[in-house]
Amino acid sequence: MADNFRSQVVTQGVQRAPNRAMLRAVGFGDEDFTKPIVGIANGYSTITPCNVGLNDLALRGESALKEAGAMPQLFGTITVSDGISMGTEGMKYSLVSREVIADAIETACNGQSMDGVLAIGGCDKNMPGAMIAIARMNIPALFVYGGTIKPGRYKDCDLTVVSAFEAVGQHSAGKIDQTELNAVEKNACPGPGSCGGMFTANTMSSAFEAMGMSLPYSSTMAAEDEEKADSTAESGKVLVDAIRKQILPRQILTRKAFENAIAVVMAVGGSTNAVLHLLAIAHAAGVDLTLDDFEAIRAKVPVLCDLKPSGRYVTVNLHQAGGIPQVMKILLENGVLHGDCLTMSGQTIAEILADVPPTPREDQDVIRPWNNPMYTTGHLVVLRGNLATEGGVAKISGVKNPKITGPARVFESEEECLAAILAGKIKPSDVVVVRYEGPKGGPGMREMLAPTSAIIGAGLGDSVGLITDGRFSGGTYGMVVGHVAPEAAVGGAIALVQEGDTITIDAPARRLELHVSDEELAQRRAQWQPKEPRYTRGVLAKYAQLVSSSSRGAVTDDL
Repeated sequence: MADNFRSQVVTQGVQRAPNRAMLRAVGFGDEDFTKPIVGIANGYSTITPCNVGLNDLALRGESALKEAGAMPQLFGTITVSDGISMGTEGMKYSLVSREVIADAIETACNGQSMDGVLAIGGCDKNMPGAMIAIARMNIPALFVYGGTIKPGRYKDCDLTVVSAFEAVGQHSAGKIDQTELNAVEKNACPGPGSCGGMFTANTMSSAFEAMGMSLPYSSTMAAEDEEKADSTAESGKVLVDAIRKQILPRQILTRKAFENAIAVVMAVGGSTNAVLHLLAIAHAAGVDLTLDDFEAIRAKVPVLCDLKPSGRYVTVNLHQAGGIPQVMKILLENGVLHGDCLTMSGQTIAEILADVPPTPREDQDVIRPWNNPMYTTGHLVVLRGNLATEGGVAKISGVKNPKITGPARVFESEEECLAAILAGKIKPSDVVVVRYEGPKGGPGMREMLAPTSAIIGAGLGDSVGLITDGRFSGGTYGMVVGHVAPEAAVGGAIALVQEGDTITIDAPARRLELHVSDEELAQRRAQWQPKEPRYTRGVLAKYAQLVSSSSRGAVTDDL
């Protein structure tokens, strides 16, 4: 059996005695040197509720791997809590952490010649970071999602962390008092798990299940429920079988698998960050994927799920209604999902979905039937125009006015923008421009949840637009466009906008236009000078030098 494993380097020849000696010190016996060595990439930390329960899952996975005949080896990796760092300088490290996580997992697994990896993560960047590493290494792997948080409750309403951000805007607009704000804050996050709506973490876990890199139903389980631990144990067993059969990630992460993931993201109303992360994972897997592919699939796939941030329900409700398998079966029945795609279990998508009903249960309204969707086409729209020649991404679910034309209100940072909103300086029909927050310019492409939530909380969500070369939280909704590329730091047109210029955001026409003549733009460009780098040492400086355009996934190895 060892001939199939990379760990044969510790089993063969006299020269391998020092390798075996080191492994004996961590618990290997004579019989263990013929077993596959499986890494457990453990994202446990007490920094965030998303990851606080992961160590229990890692230990459960360790036991299951041993029972299945493998030798598990635990190692840690980092996390940054977007919810905690949101609106601060620390948020610049969030997207950067995706690359750090990917590099760390690749380094640990390849450095120790591991035969497979069980990656366990919770917060937003744990997932794409792990999958980028998995795609690079191409050793048998499964991803285990730590699970969603259960909703908070206040005044008979479900709360999520976004409720707290929106309450800040409501408070600044005089709609609620300090007592009400404090009550929302104290009840929004009741325990372990990742943000409870169809925000970035739950979007990416759903995408991975759709791709066959996580087990069925696992992407919508609550962190605190026993079935999450049971699913982790089952993942360990499936992984060992995949190692024996040498089922490899790049057999799973095909062009069709990415199309399935995009279709599911559209159907569940997922985060704009899925665009950025799926582009990056595709790059690591050697799959040609572009923004145009998202637009092509959007045109064919309706939004079927009524989920927060713009809808009514949270992810535990989706799980109770049938989870991602039910959504996938509806898509399969209507010809927009590839059923022949292989999964890490060795089964095809169609085989996994064989016993799932073709239509959702009538006793729930979280998942809509195909002929009665929330929206007839997908909600993630790729916009282009003279303000975004490489593209920008808008999330239009919950938007009453998908077209807005108004005067530009220009801000050089998120902090400046938020201060203006909270001071009541943003008016209906304004188009807020937040620039120099892109991958290079930020650096780190901060999420704009604080200003967008403040706009919603102030009651301006249907009348104010916002564009940025930064990105948005999965909890953002409204007439907002992120990932505008080229970004301001490299001289993109967003850097040339002046206060009062007229801008049109037109989602139906997929256009983002600055109403300034080509001649005037050429004059402004001739006068434009790049800003001095904000960081000259450390990880942010390295990231700014290496990172690609957001239109290519903001990867750091596009060399």
